[in-house]
Amino acid sequence: MEEQYNKQLKIATHKKILKFNNLRGRTVKPGEFWDVVVITAVDERQRDAYELQIQEKTERKELPLGIDYKVISDPPGCKIGNGGSTLCTLQHLCDVYGTALSKLKVLLIHAGGLSQRLPCASALGKIFTAVPLGNPLYQMLELKLAMYVDFPLHMKPGVLVTCADDIELYSITEDQPISFDKPGFTALGHPSPLSIGTTHGVFVLASNKTPPHTDMQTVSCFRFLHKPSVDKMRDTGAICHSTSIGEFVYTDSTYYVDFNTAHSLLSLLKELGPLECEIDAYGDFLQALGPGASIDYTSNTANVTKEEGNLVEIRRKIFHLLRGTTLNVILLNNSKFYHIGTTSEFIFHLTQDTSLRNELGLLSSAFSLYNSDKDIESCCLMHSVVDPSVSVGTSSVVEFCRLEMGVCIGKGSILSSCWVGPGLSVPDSVFMHSLSINHKNKIAFVTVAFGINDNLKRSVENLALIQDLHLYGSSLTACLSLWGMGREDLSFSGDLSCCSLWNACLFPVCLDPKTSFTKSLEMLQAALSDNALALPKDVQLVSMQQALQSKNLKEMLHFRTALSEEISQKYSMQ
Repeated sequence: MEEQYNKQLKIATHKKILKFNNLRGRTVKPGEFWDVVVITAVDERQRDAYELQIQEKTERKELPLGIDYKVISDPPGCKIGNGGSTLCTLQHLCDVYGTALSKLKVLLIHAGGLSQRLPCASALGKIFTAVPLGNPLYQMLELKLAMYVDFPLHMKPGVLVTCADDIELYSITEDQPISFDKPGFTALGHPSPLSIGTTHGVFVLASNKTPPHTDMQTVSCFRFLHKPSVDKMRDTGAICHSTSIGEFVYTDSTYYVDFNTAHSLLSLLKELGPLECEIDAYGDFLQALGPGASIDYTSNTANVTKEEGNLVEIRRKIFHLLRGTTLNVILLNNSKFYHIGTTSEFIFHLTQDTSLRNELGLLSSAFSLYNSDKDIESCCLMHSVVDPSVSVGTSSVVEFCRLEMGVCIGKGSILSSCWVGPGLSVPDSVFMHSLSINHKNKIAFVTVAFGINDNLKRSVENLALIQDLHLYGSSLTACLSLWGMGREDLSFSGDLSCCSLWNACLFPVCLDPKTSFTKSLEMLQAALSDNALALPKDVQLVSMQQALQSKNLKEMLHFRTALSEEISQKYSMQ
């Protein structure tokens, strides 16, 4: 039975991709596709970066044309979360479209944030993360649009809310399409193990009976749980049973909200004024829905990274505003949900996950030059020019790179936007990413290097505690010592009460990308081999945070364009 469902999933996914490919580069007809596609950004700098990339995509005809692509940034000041971004986006759309908005079908993709768990997406954005599929090469934006390609045809005007770093695959019968046509909220529900339910949203269905085994069914939701414990799932009746998979729960991904409900949310925004805390578009909105919703969740801050003073008060207002609103769930019994938001997930899903590779048709080498007899089935090359003599280790991902003669890439590593000179060897389980920056009125280059499992978000309160930070599996102080640096020689950018690998000034600024990669690689190899490396006294070291703040986006995209032109030229000659 499972093999049959996997085959159906592959066929259904392939049809969606073919349908989307037929829309790429042509002007869509009214009602054929989304009217508006909105991508949210954390600030104006990220918005500018997103707008430039979308502009280039439309000029290259990589996206459907004739619709509005908009990037909306969060207001300056406090972080407002994807719930706050949803509210601000709705307000912006009302300001732009007025009463005409009530007739539009809007896709809202949350793509703000620094992407500290997948730093190769930090500069250009996780919605522009490459996927080894399609020609031109897909990014997460195209994949999202492809997987949702059928939704607008069976959707009443409203907003479909989703995130940039997940993939939902599903198979349904052709005579029963997914319809978003009910008032209130309508969410997609995916059968998942209980362990997955503890880190996602879980739906408690209105009926305690095990749902019939059909590909799809729309049901009412009694209440919504946000990252519940297994005991909580049992106590609330969230757990379903199946003879084939045993116990499972339905977890969340994407949801639709009609415009009447959306306007109710906007009244809340006007009441609150400028937002001063993070609101979750899933936990804080959906937990207020359904007849079994309880106000108790408003004071539970166990899953909150940082609790601001008025969070509980705002949650209570959301609860009272939405209480009684219907939450319908479309149960997709033959569906899968994949998250690609960390370095480990990125590596696993692109190189090791045979299910996803089979279902999506992912390639080992996508839009790349690598004419070699070496086996690359177990790795992933995307949009790269690679010399035939290069060796790429198992489970490694190479994207937007130029690798010269004799380069050797270790196992389980990620190289992104790098120019690697001849004969260099990259160790196992490392992440290296080159950025173009503006430095002293010139274009310069920085290559950041971390261990795949390094925690870039972990912070300490002051320099006296930096031995608690770990780089490449060793203490940061040990690495500094090998580089001839003492604790007093290390500086941090930004908030000095929050010292982390993210804002530690560790990476040399160079005048060309090849030298930048080589210098950072030398530091990395010294740290891993426990060999001393004397850094030049005049070397300028910057942090990942600083590199992003001074990034030269046009230069980074120019590097990619040069690769693209070379690859396309060679392809045309074959």
